[in-house]
Amino acid sequence: MRIAIAEDSTLLREGIVQLLVAEGHDVSASVADAEALMAALAAERPDLVIVDVRMPPDYVDEGIRAALRIRREHPGVAVLVLSQHVERRHASELLDGGGGVGYLLKDRISDISGFLDAIVRVADGGVAFDPEVIRRLIADRSGPDPRMAELSEREGAVLELIAEGHSNAAIAERLFMSQSGVEKHINTIFTKLGVASGSGVNRRVLAVLAHLGQSEV
Repeated sequence: MRIAIAEDSTLLREGIVQLLVAEGHDVSASVADAEALMAALAAERPDLVIVDVRMPPDYVDEGIRAALRIRREHPGVAVLVLSQHVERRHASELLDGGGGVGYLLKDRISDISGFLDAIVRVADGGVAFDPEVIRRLIADRSGPDPRMAELSEREGAVLELIAEGHSNAAIAERLFMSQSGVEKHINTIFTKLGVASGSGVNRRVLAVLAHLGQSEV
């Protein structure tokens, strides 16, 4: 997999580069600001971009704005955002383009296997949102979604794990269920949320959008 990295902390950036190279990935660009990242994408398009939310020159939202721009201008490039904090407004915007997106807090990177799994899931068109990001987004919803009220407690737990980016096998392990049981719950979730089987968008992503109250599906 070809990966571009934009992170102003040299120590963290080089650490991620070494980790990815050791896993057999090709790091096509390793830069410290959003402007250099966009220039790198213009020169050679990677499969995935890993970008910090706050970077030079102002350390406000340069990285997240670059991520949103990449989502608009390069829809085939997956984006994984790293942040010290939950940027609620921008986090919800990231999902509007469908799958191939993730938002992780930097504290989670210490879980190396989880970080590497998130990279693969996002590059494959899935989602990988930090549990704390999900909690904050749900807390910010303007009102209750009647579709969510139709889900059972177990279905709600399955959907939250989908939002975190877990596979059916991982969900089954966490909830002590069989994979066939998880698949039945997911199909029921799709039905209750009105996610059509013929949708051109990843059905799991549409379910996550409904879960976060960001979209009508």
